[in-house]
Amino acid sequence: MTDSYDPQAARSNWVRLRTLIVLRWIAVFGQLVAITVAGRLFNLDLDLGLCFLAIGISIIANLVAVFIFPENKRLTETEVTGMLVFDILQLSFLLFLTGGLNNPFALLILAPVAISAMALNTRTTIAIATLSVALVSILVFFHLPLRTADGFVLQIPVVFEFGFLTAIVIGVVFLSVYAGRVTGEMRAMSEALAATQMALAREQKLTDLGGVVAAAAHELGTPLATIKLASAELIEELEGLPELQEDAALIRDQADRCRDILRSMGQAGNDDEHIRRAPIGAVVREAAEPHAQRGKTLHYDFHSATRNGKAQPVIDRRPEIIHGLRNLVQNAVDFAQANVWVDVIWDETQIVVRIIDDGAGFSASVINRIGDPFVSKRKRAKRPGYEGMGLGLFIAKTLLERTGAELSFANGRDPSEPNPGPGHRIGAVIEARWDRAIFAKAHDAARGALGKNRPIEA
Repeated sequence: MTDSYDPQAARSNWVRLRTLIVLRWIAVFGQLVAITVAGRLFNLDLDLGLCFLAIGISIIANLVAVFIFPENKRLTETEVTGMLVFDILQLSFLLFLTGGLNNPFALLILAPVAISAMALNTRTTIAIATLSVALVSILVFFHLPLRTADGFVLQIPVVFEFGFLTAIVIGVVFLSVYAGRVTGEMRAMSEALAATQMALAREQKLTDLGGVVAAAAHELGTPLATIKLASAELIEELEGLPELQEDAALIRDQADRCRDILRSMGQAGNDDEHIRRAPIGAVVREAAEPHAQRGKTLHYDFHSATRNGKAQPVIDRRPEIIHGLRNLVQNAVDFAQANVWVDVIWDETQIVVRIIDDGAGFSASVINRIGDPFVSKRKRAKRPGYEGMGLGLFIAKTLLERTGAELSFANGRDPSEPNPGPGHRIGAVIEARWDRAIFAKAHDAARGALGKNRPIEA
């Protein structure tokens, strides 16, 4: 499982046309109110013809978009860019007519930049931010002055005007970086959680299928045995009738074949209740089994940390546990030189599963971020170009934590120490720890009588 995901490239077609139309209507309403209040309440002498022309252009653009395109249309990056550039130019023209940076509403130039940072890629955001800064800088020197009806010019000191310009430039840069970074991380997390749900659903289906097979094997065992017994008796009674005797033998052979097919499809159990829980060692082996033949040796060590707890604890065979442990083992096998150790240790209060490899271990620069989606970058001396298990570790961590586990990541040796080579526990160390009380019901149910088969829940 590689991490080729690019959260910025995945932002295409995020924005609906209706969203930008609604935002533009709000801007139009605000501009009309601001111009009206400035003229009536503050007695400012504005060029109302050009101001209403600028606002009217926005209204016409919105009406055209409403009547020509469906409201649920998803805009491409080029279309969103065009609409944002139009809004920046329209706002800049209004600011030119109303005093430039002497107008406190110049701060609204940040809005299109923020939308771009959240919806578009980095290159487009830089272009829009550059355009905004350039237009604001031009407005410092070129604008129509704000005048009252008496002819008095409203002008802030030059130092404050340049201070306002500096604040807007800093705001543009900060919003571009901050909004883009936060949105990218949210998108990455959303994609990773979706992948986690898909992995869990797949594992749940496999678990349900195993339950169906086990129940079928159990329920069909008795009738198949009856058919085999009856056919064996017919073979003896039809000794003088070779043709009928062959038919009876065929029935017996087909009954054996049905039994073998059911046995090969899954582990036979007494009923569905039986396969819903198992000793911790069996669950760990089941999780690691798909990676046992990948050229690396898996070493298992199951033992109790106390003298009185020799029996393995019984846990629920939950898909989250199986798939989570499987991803951890896969990560260890991917980066191990030759060996992977899977240790299961328990006492009266806790169950610990520790997975260690003899590879290079986690990189010191990212070890504190292990488990974040699309972040992990293990040292790749053995496999150059391999992107690690950022998503795989995230899925494993998320699924196991849903079962009550606490995960920790470490290295088996200090990077400054010499590497003794394969066969030593020097690589990555991943530890999952559960409180035994979480599986108390599973342990008690395993000691009781087996119940009736239950239908598989959808």
